[in-house]
Amino acid sequence: MVLNKIKRALRLSIVPVIAVMLLVGCKISYKLTGASIDYSIVKTITLETFQNRAPYQWGPMATMLNETLSDVFIQQTKLQQVSRGGDLQLAGEITAYDQFNKSISADGYSAMVQLKMTVNVRFTNNKNHNEDFERSFSATRDFDASQSLESVQEDLVNQMIKEIVESIFNAAVANW
Repeated sequence: MVLNKIKRALRLSIVPVIAVMLLVGCKISYKLTGASIDYSIVKTITLETFQNRAPYQWGPMATMLNETLSDVFIQQTKLQQVSRGGDLQLAGEITAYDQFNKSISADGYSAMVQLKMTVNVRFTNNKNHNEDFERSFSATRDFDASQSLESVQEDLVNQMIKEIVESIFNAAVANW
């Protein structure tokens, strides 16, 4: 009798433990950057060099953007990058790179600064011109005004570029 109660208690306690382990062990992941490309039709992409045309400039920014954009298309698609005449074409420029006071402290000085980057993009799908577009993509990052822009700039620009490139990729080939 006691043995039956112990067996029953074990069974009742094991079921929730197994259920929790299954839920924790099984992870459902949705990646919003998956390309939806018909590779039987679209085989190549031309990535034009994006120039920095922003009034305020930081030297490495255009190179960082171009390399990140190229890397994303290499890693997440099977498209062959060609120098011209690609089935898909991306061109554009950095049009803005600015910093703004986001909040003011009680003593009247800036407490938070917002850094903003905007990239204008022209996308051409030479296999389906209904998908062509020209639009701007922006990203912002905030930093404490007690920090100098020089001390946080590279990290923040990297973050903004990753966000902008993901948005460009999704708009161009992921149909998001």
